[in-house]
Amino acid sequence: MVKTNETLIQEIVEAVGGTQNINSATNCMTRLRMNIKDQEKVDHEKLKNIEGVMGVVDADTLQVVVGPGKAKKLGDMMIEKYNVSPSSDSSNNWQDNKQSVKDRQKQGKLKTALETIANIFIPMIPAIIAAGIFQGFSSLIGTMIGEGTISGDVWEGIRITFALIGNSFLGYFAIFTGVNAAKRFGATEALGGMIGAASIAAPLVELSTLVGLYDAEEPLNSILTTGKGGIIGVIFGVYILAKIERAVRKRVPDVLDLIVTPVITLLITVLLMAFVIMPLSGFASDLLVDGLSVIIGSDNMVVSVISGYILAAVFLPMVLLGLHHGLIPIYAIQLEALGGVSLFPVLAMAGAGQVGAAIAIYLVAKKAGNQRLKQIISGALPAGILGIGEPLIYGVTLPLGKPFITAGLGAGFGGAYVMLMGVTANAWGPSGWVALPLMQGNGILHYGIGILISYIGGFIITRAFIKAKDIAHV
Repeated sequence: MVKTNETLIQEIVEAVGGTQNINSATNCMTRLRMNIKDQEKVDHEKLKNIEGVMGVVDADTLQVVVGPGKAKKLGDMMIEKYNVSPSSDSSNNWQDNKQSVKDRQKQGKLKTALETIANIFIPMIPAIIAAGIFQGFSSLIGTMIGEGTISGDVWEGIRITFALIGNSFLGYFAIFTGVNAAKRFGATEALGGMIGAASIAAPLVELSTLVGLYDAEEPLNSILTTGKGGIIGVIFGVYILAKIERAVRKRVPDVLDLIVTPVITLLITVLLMAFVIMPLSGFASDLLVDGLSVIIGSDNMVVSVISGYILAAVFLPMVLLGLHHGLIPIYAIQLEALGGVSLFPVLAMAGAGQVGAAIAIYLVAKKAGNQRLKQIISGALPAGILGIGEPLIYGVTLPLGKPFITAGLGAGFGGAYVMLMGVTANAWGPSGWVALPLMQGNGILHYGIGILISYIGGFIITRAFIKAKDIAHV
């Protein structure tokens, strides 16, 4: 008998200590996320052993891995049926705030900073993916029109429409980033958007020219120009904006706050952006791109193969440590500076290695008669193939230990191939086959081959090291 979502959410609520122990709840693509009042009331063992729960992650929020689609449904049910707050309305409770601060301190400043950056981009992922797909198809149709494969106003209209949709996000990426950064840092969201807009606005070139910071012959070499410093500059600028806004608001009379605070805040922040933050972050971004070009964009075949293998092999351990969040700004920098993201296709192979490993484990589990493990893999495998690897990671390979390592070693071969072939993407998001339309040009073919190589690599290495006795009683 298949367990209903109603039964599943009821068991989860009971295991975490009831609704009275939940401050708020939300969901991401694969996880139900809960802000818990008292962690000691959570029965982690009971929670992990609930049928339908693929894994449990302890962070500043309790995260229950249930898979794509289901996470959204369970989140909605918790809010609608169990009357759990959809947002952190409990933020006025000083005890909850104190515990939240302690949790963040335990994570360490680096991990907290990386998670903050990730949370700026996570709400934009659907738009990033959609814009990348439309941009990719627009480019493909444009190439086919140029080669004479297709012709006519209809195809040209489709190309323009797709380009319009893609550019409506990617062309104003800095503004969306500014709004989300303001939301994370506690600044006025519209002001954050203005900081993002200021970083790409045309008058910036006029200001740069006036003070002698613009290189008319080589605009990209200018100390100050539109887009200089990229997304890193915008995020740091909005962080400063939040600090300045709070400081100004404390000193301005309430009756003048609405007018004086935003004017003074924007004036100070924009000047700092133009003459300090953008030049410095631009210098840092240029160094990062140059460094990445040595590792990622190397013309040396040996360097490409080795770097591709290592990056794909170690990506999932980075995910466990929370270090993968720091890669998101690098994706954005690559997209802005190079017109494509070469790091994402390589790292996407890590999830494919998990799929190959899971298939190997399934066959061993079948031989060992482990029906529970077979059921977990059957439920998690479709999501893994589509590029959502969390159910496989937290439900299968990580609990078993060795397969988590062998999956990474197998994925490395796919990463090496993708790096060698120079595959680049128009955007980033879930990996697997759903990312295929994001790839540029011939990269679509080579990305697909890379996935198959990772499947095979993960399968062979895992099958070689995992025996029936290893999973008989798991």
